[in-house]
Amino acid sequence: MPSAEAIWNGAVLASTDKFETVEGNVYFPPSAVNMQYMKPSSTHTTCGWKGQASYYTIEVDGKQNKDAAWFYPSPLPAASNIKDHVAFWKGLYLGAVALYMNRSSTFPEVLCCWT
Repeated sequence: MPSAEAIWNGAVLASTDKFETVEGNVYFPPSAVNMQYMKPSSTHTTCGWKGQASYYTIEVDGKQNKDAAWFYPSPLPAASNIKDHVAFWKGLYLGAVALYMNRSSTFPEVLCCWT
């Protein structure tokens, strides 16, 4: 089974071989996330089929990556498999997938693929 890892600013934010993939995003189970790097954010967004997402700002060695992680604390039934799982974007390295933020977009671009 493939494994997934999220890294930012030299720190491993999450690592597991048990993850969910939804719409191209890797969702890490809560037990795989190093919560010492996650700071709750007041940001929330809504997805029509997943529900309301909550965000974390990532903080490593005094540097912050605002709203770079999100999760669904109370997902709609169709997304129950990702309840409390954490996904990442905004310049993080995810396993063999590198996500970079396009400055003109609010969505990440996948620049390379799983190997």
